[in-house]
Amino acid sequence: MPQVIVEVDPSLRSLLPRRDRGDRVVRDAAPTETVAHLLQVLGVPVTEVGAASVDGHRIGHEALRTTHIENSSALDVEARERPQLNSGLFLLDVHLGTLMRRMRLLGLDAAYEPDDDDSKLAARSATEQRELLTRDRGLLFRRAVYDGALIRSGDVDAQLEDVLSRFAPWLAPWTRCLRCGALLAEVPSAEVAAQLKPGTLRTYRSFSRCTGCDRVYWRGAHSKRLEALVHRATRHEPGVSSSR
Repeated sequence: MPQVIVEVDPSLRSLLPRRDRGDRVVRDAAPTETVAHLLQVLGVPVTEVGAASVDGHRIGHEALRTTHIENSSALDVEARERPQLNSGLFLLDVHLGTLMRRMRLLGLDAAYEPDDDDSKLAARSATEQRELLTRDRGLLFRRAVYDGALIRSGDVDAQLEDVLSRFAPWLAPWTRCLRCGALLAEVPSAEVAAQLKPGTLRTYRSFSRCTGCDRVYWRGAHSKRLEALVHRATRHEPGVSSSR
């Protein structure tokens, strides 16, 4: 079987087996094998690859699944460029619940169904054209996945920073429900009085209600920690709408 010399961008080498984390990897490759399949055998999801050069011929991300190795002898792999083109819609797996809430706090459309299995997540990503965010690289190997990203850090602050850097999404803090992700709408206090404690009604005047699940929000003492989080996330972002 022909062999291919694979050179992987340094930022992707941690995804390779330990024995293959040097400057280059030598691998057997069948002529009918695609670039995407060879990369996934090496442990690198296509979502993490921007482009590749096959014997000096550069192909874009969209061609990784259709370009065959044939009798090629060299494959150079580039990491995904930032910011990555994206739909602005996200889908997070069961391991990213805290990240999901922070993304919703920033106004991002972040779907989350912790009970869905891998096949349902991949199918939903495809059907709704959502960027699938996961810590499970095997999930990103599924061909049905529309696009997405492997979240490598276990620290939620680093996770959020990575998502904002990678996708550069438009932020609209305080506009989405943290529970269900639907948009919030401002409402008079009289309309939500039955859902609030008397002390809350006396202390606060500005309220919003979720258009999906009817949960009521107000900027109380509990919001100071969230305000600090929003400030950190938006301090370098030019695309931020005014907060409520």
